[in-house]
Amino acid sequence: MIPIIKPFFGKEEEETVLEIMRSGQITRGKWTLKFRESFKDYIGVAFCHTVCSGTAALYIGLKAIGISKKEDVVIVPSLSFMATIDAVIMAGGTPVVIDVDESYTMDVNQLEDAIKKYNPKAIIPVHLFGQTADMDRIKSLCQEKNIIIFEDAAQAHGAEYKGKKAGSLGDLSAFSFYASKNVAMGEGGAILTSSPYIDEKITNWIEFGDHPALNLRITEFQAGIGYWQLKRLEETNEKRRKIAKVYNEEFKDLPGLILPQELPDRKHVYHIYALRHPERNKIVEKLIENGIGARVYYEYTLHELRNVEHLPCDFGEKCSRELFAIPIHASLTENEVEYIVDTVKKVVKEI
Repeated sequence: MIPIIKPFFGKEEEETVLEIMRSGQITRGKWTLKFRESFKDYIGVAFCHTVCSGTAALYIGLKAIGISKKEDVVIVPSLSFMATIDAVIMAGGTPVVIDVDESYTMDVNQLEDAIKKYNPKAIIPVHLFGQTADMDRIKSLCQEKNIIIFEDAAQAHGAEYKGKKAGSLGDLSAFSFYASKNVAMGEGGAILTSSPYIDEKITNWIEFGDHPALNLRITEFQAGIGYWQLKRLEETNEKRRKIAKVYNEEFKDLPGLILPQELPDRKHVYHIYALRHPERNKIVEKLIENGIGARVYYEYTLHELRNVEHLPCDFGEKCSRELFAIPIHASLTENEVEYIVDTVKKVVKEI
């Protein structure tokens, strides 16, 4: 089986893990500091805090900006991993779901309607599958009403919008370093901001002292692995982009198959290579039978999953019936890519 996820590790990760084991300093040491500094510099922000998961990053970020009661409305898109909406609920806020557009990111036209109707305290644009949302229009709408922009960049390590990195485009951002991510630690997350005020609030939630806090730290092992993953991120992202280019060329004429699009002024890093087809389930089943780790992303929309307030999400609901993904990662060989291409073409034509 060609796995849909396979992190790429080198000798640097292996040697660093052994170094940490031998040192006895397995938490809160030099590698945690090195990773934090490197990651904030790479993204282009002033402050970075590492935590144990992307979900924790979302939750702490929401608490830091004052989301705590049902009157605190947070707008989220219909398509995302469930952590995006669950963090709002756990923080005590009220999520409102709006639709996505053809980029699979937040529908900015509907966002304008939602802002007028719900007067949100914050919005969470999700840079889904490795491509950013339309941040200029989002920022324009939010600045008029002093709405906080909290980027969910869990799938967008290295993605760019008009030359700026995802994670530096709003007031604060959350990343995940789960095993499938472009920077993979196994587990882990980060919260980033350039606001000293927000930074202080984040610190209060994760450092024990006068303010009640939570122990959400990562280990030195995770940070050491993440440091080297970040060092080669541009290289591995470029490999993903080259594979996507092959897929796009080979699949462009397949009947009923809708390919991902890289929009103008954006750099797509293809955390997931997302395809759509009305016979999605049959295609996924056949691909798995042929040894290709295809997977559905996502078979739910967030408003259906958590039964919350929402505007019409017709396109998101359509996507939840049609979206699926095929392997795209830096560990794929040329032979594997060739086999995936041939098999997808055969299966889609048959179906």
